[in-house]
Amino acid sequence: MTAKKDIRALTKTELRDFFISKGHKAFRGNQVYAWLWGKAVHHFEDMTNISKDTRQFLSDNFVINHIKVDNLQRAKDGTIKNAIKLHDGLVVESVLIPTESRTTACVSSQVGCSLNCHFCATARLKRMRNLNPDEIYDQVVIINQQSQLYHQRKLSNIVFMGMGEPLLNYKNVLEAIDKITSDEGLAMSPKRITLSTVGLPKMIKKLADADVKFNLAVSLHSAIDEVRSKMMPINEVSPIADLLAALQYWYAKTKSRITFEYVVWKDINDRQADINALVNLCKQVPVKVNLIEYNAIDDGLFQQAAPQAIANYVKALENNHIVVNVRHSRGKDIDAACGQLANKMA
Repeated sequence: MTAKKDIRALTKTELRDFFISKGHKAFRGNQVYAWLWGKAVHHFEDMTNISKDTRQFLSDNFVINHIKVDNLQRAKDGTIKNAIKLHDGLVVESVLIPTESRTTACVSSQVGCSLNCHFCATARLKRMRNLNPDEIYDQVVIINQQSQLYHQRKLSNIVFMGMGEPLLNYKNVLEAIDKITSDEGLAMSPKRITLSTVGLPKMIKKLADADVKFNLAVSLHSAIDEVRSKMMPINEVSPIADLLAALQYWYAKTKSRITFEYVVWKDINDRQADINALVNLCKQVPVKVNLIEYNAIDDGLFQQAAPQAIANYVKALENNHIVVNVRHSRGKDIDAACGQLANKMA
């Protein structure tokens, strides 16, 4: 028996054409599309302005492979971590991050990751598959519902900083963002969305050529090749010079400033030479720097730098008129902080 197709894999045009091919009116495709994306229903029987016969017809021909929250944890600071079970039984994690002024969804784009960054718990999971656009979209829908339930306000921001490398799932991620920003979807502004990458030069240039309107962040952590390569093996094939050229191309095309995400570790990148290298890199393309508190992943290889080292970075960047923020991680007590997503609940 052939498995039914997930109806959300169809475009609106394909839905309309399907209905026509079966002797139905084309506008039924519009109705169904609105239920699937604008209202994000997970069951055909919830499509209440469609006849029972049509709903049964849809059920006979299609499935809706929606995600489910398999486990939910709430941290003391209000952060929520979701273990999300996919239709095939695999699990990813997504996080709701609240502050006084906003709530942010941190979503995953892959099951596991293939890039082996040594400081990241997710890298210990082999990459099993890419997420589909609807699976990414559903994470945002769920976190928006949680934001309204627990914090009495709608979701304000989305960051692709969960499990996986978004640019290695390029097509599906962009399709998901199109749905999220569409008036027929969640109608969120692309300026409230940030895609975070380890820095894949060819893919960054491809993004720039696509004229995307969302924000770009790069997980940098060192502006010295030898240091960065020890932490992030991808740097051996995409060194900083190539990354810089891609970022300059990005800015020339989009006029959108890049964010560098940067963790300072004890005895790894806390020297004056490390600071000088970052300042020099920041002078070559418009950026802002987020210095991020490190969240340990149990092996002791990486340790949080001393407060003075962070202060030295801040002083040097500010003295060179480079915007810098120090980010204190949230959700650490439930392993929901940056770099800690590793399916411990699965």
